[in-house]
Amino acid sequence: MKELLYYYQDAMLREFTATIVHTGIETDGRHYVVLSNTAFYPTGGGQPHDTGTLNNTNVIDVEKVDEEIRHYIEGDASALSGEVHGKLNWKRRFDHMQQHAGQHILTAAFVELFDAPTVSFHLGSEQVTIDIAVDSLSNEQLAAAEARANAIILENRPIETKWITEQELGHYNLRKEVAVTGDIRLVIIPDFDYNGCGGIHPTSTGQVNAIKILGTEKMKGNVRVSFVCGGRVLAELAMRKTVLADVAKQLSVPEVDAATALAKLLATQKTTEKALVAAKEELLSFEAKALASSDHPIIATSFHDRSIQELQKLARFIVAERPDIIALLVSENEDKLQFVAARGAQVKASMKELAAQVLPFINGKGGGSEQMVQGGGERIIAREQLLAAMQEAIN
Repeated sequence: MKELLYYYQDAMLREFTATIVHTGIETDGRHYVVLSNTAFYPTGGGQPHDTGTLNNTNVIDVEKVDEEIRHYIEGDASALSGEVHGKLNWKRRFDHMQQHAGQHILTAAFVELFDAPTVSFHLGSEQVTIDIAVDSLSNEQLAAAEARANAIILENRPIETKWITEQELGHYNLRKEVAVTGDIRLVIIPDFDYNGCGGIHPTSTGQVNAIKILGTEKMKGNVRVSFVCGGRVLAELAMRKTVLADVAKQLSVPEVDAATALAKLLATQKTTEKALVAAKEELLSFEAKALASSDHPIIATSFHDRSIQELQKLARFIVAERPDIIALLVSENEDKLQFVAARGAQVKASMKELAAQVLPFINGKGGGSEQMVQGGGERIIAREQLLAAMQEAIN
């Protein structure tokens, strides 16, 4: 089939004419068309399928099934017959070619510079990733590989393809072993990279335009490198420029000073947050003292929109202030009721027993110790009613 397929004869072919060999419907209901020849690349070798049109019918997927290329279309395949005109979604196709060729170049750069082979490759809709068989990569190594890859692009070396047999493999210094048998397709960047590959690439490295590494992460003992090529570099730059400009505008500083200004802002925020926490603690302490000043042995109070954490702190402050009292606190938060019950060191009543008695009133759940419990449930009674039930449970 290698001599018949347009996408192998001319990777830059955007439109073609072919005849329909047959049509069919998959068990999942998808309609497909098989052509006498095609420029549509089927999913394979890490490269996604092409999309486009056959006459005015959209091609939404392309797969190789057994020895035929199936073009999955929108609508009824029987509407197509005879000779058809195929047209690729060239923006998608060329983007995939740029990313795939860029992967070859960057992978070869890591091998050339650091003897670090790529063990897997993924061409995503936004980024490309390669997993490199090393424990770590320094920023200096990443920069060197990126610079070498872009130098190869700038040299505009040809990207050649060649079909060979297994017996001829020994004549080429391949980057990695070839997994396929029979006719083998090599993708060659002279004096730089020789690799078995069934994917589609531009005809020269210059068409890749540029490569930019975006980041790395550890992945199953390897290092995953994320990057973009060609038009995606410009898209990534535009996105980052927009974000940087917005951040700089909000900080009222030039873009070049945005990182420094943001670091200062975050440092100030952390200091402010610490001061705010301390202030809240002090306010809770004052509130606890005011509540504990009562002569009554039970402090029962309800609130609106107080978190369970605040209720717990307030209860601790109250019983620390007065070891002879019980603190019962309830808060209504949106559609739920929450409560905390705590006893002072001199009180013998069980807070766990109290919780067991009142939780059914709100279809709630809770937990804690004999000294302090917390719980929450549905707001099916008023908070004052829950508070009254808690007081009654003590008596």
